[in-house]
This record gives sequence, structure tokens and C-alpha cells, in this order.
Amino acid sequence: MNITTPPGTRSSGRPALVAAATIAIVALTVVPPRAEAQVIPPQVPANIAVPSGNTPFLVGHAYGTQNYICLLAPGGFAWTFFGPQATLFGDDGQQLITHFLSANPDEDGTPRATWQQSQDTSAVWAVAAASSTDPAYVVPGAIPWLLLRVVGAEDGPTGGSALSAATFVQRVNTRGGAVPAAQGCAQAANIGRKALVPYTADYVFYRN
Repeated sequence: MNITTPPGTRSSGRPALVAAATIAIVALTVVPPRAEAQVIPPQVPANIAVPSGNTPFLVGHAYGTQNYICLLAPGGFAWTFFGPQATLFGDDGQQLITHFLSANPDEDGTPRATWQQSQDTSAVWAVAAASSTDPAYVVPGAIPWLLLRVVGAEDGPTGGSALSAATFVQRVNTRGGAVPAAQGCAQAANIGRKALVPYTADYVFYRN
């Protein structure tokens, strides 16, 4: 004997099955918010340690140049530092920040080292508070390690604040970037000559 399913019941379970399948797919594709990666403070000389109460929240690996210009100096001529130009990357190789010299709006336009977040364009300006050339940390031919104190900050135009809460910045793990040889800036004809010296470093950002 053949049993025939009544017309009204043949497809009655399909909407429920489709809905269940849709919910399952959505549940599988929803990605929970990614927790902020913990940043471990680097080992540094004691004089560039960050004051207690400040916690590292971001590290950027910088590739760029330290820029010098030949100017008159007491007793002759000298290379004078006039600013960095670098891009900072995360551990995943993605661009995080640009680093350069710019006017700090919180100090009536005083030129300061600047870091600007590449996505939300929040920015901080900082001044060197301490430096170290301790050979136990700093390799030969490298620029000093620094502790920089934030003296200006701005959110991005849409309210982004990835950097603007920073209070201190450390420059560590430096390579290259040192002042060029003196013979390149030894006579009047050299005045105004520029030298863009490649360097790498890690910048560690702190907040409280």
C-alpha cells in the first residue's frame, strides 16, 4: 500500500530547517572582538625607564631615515639634526604609524617629533626626556635609545584616538641613523647640504 503525504504537510518542516541552518551559519561566521595584544615593556637602561603608573599598549617597528643638514657651528661647520622620516609597522607587517617632524598645536607650533596613526590619524608630539648610548644596549653606529615625554596630542577628525592617550614613548633597538662623517660638512660650500641616514628602531607607546 502506498502512503501519500498530505499536500499541506509535505513542506511544512522546510522553513524551520532553513531558519535553523541560517542561524547556524551566522553563528559560525560571527567573529568575536579581538582582545588587545599584551605589550611587554622592553629591557632598557635605568635612565630611560618609563615612570611607574604608565603601561605599554603599542609597539611599532620603524624603517626610515634620520635627517641632517650642514650648518655653521662654533668653530666651523657641523651636521645638525632636523627631523626623522619613518614608517612604523606592526608584527603582522601592516602599516601602523608615520613618524616625522611637525608643529605641535599644544605648544603654539613648536616643532616636535610626531607620530600619526595611519588609519584614524590621531597623533602625538613628544620631546626627548632622557637618552642612552650604553653599549650594553646600543649597538655601535646606532642612534641613542630615548625616553620621550608626550607634550601634545590630538584625536583624528572622526574621533579616532588610537594614539592620543599616549603619555610616553621609548625608542629602543636602534640601528643606523648616526651623524654622518665630519668630512661631508667641513667647508662653506657644504652649508645646506642634507644627509638622510637610514635607520631602524622600535617605538613603544605608553599610557596611564
